Amino acid sequence: MAVGKNKRLTKGGKKGAKKKVVDQFSKKDWYDVKALAMFNIRNIGKTLVTRTQGTKIASDGLKGHVFEVSLADLQNDEVAFRKFKMITEDVQENDTAYVRGIDLRKWSGHKYWKAQ
Repeated sequence: MAVGKNKRLTKGGKKGAKKKVVDQFSKKDWYDVKALAMFNIRNIGKTLVTRTQGTKIASDGLKGHVFEVSLADLQNDEVAFRKFKMITEDVQENDTAYVRGIDLRKWSGHKYWKAQ
């Protein structure tokens, strides 16, 4: 039997030592998401994005995100039943993301809403 040090015990310090726990939400920033100017209500909501760190830029992480919003929320009208898929293409420095692309989808929830 070879005589030597037990590498497992000396490498990690104490046996069973725990890693330092870091809160993941402390590394994130809130960004406001705004729709096109043709809608009555421009603020769609807020979204979380990981902060800029090293070569990773926060605005690049937000570009291309898809937000699904109903027309009722954008026009402040309860009867409207269309859904829009909006894609972010522009991010400002003041934590604001602007939506540019729109994909129109039909929402079938209005059938169930009328039946109730």
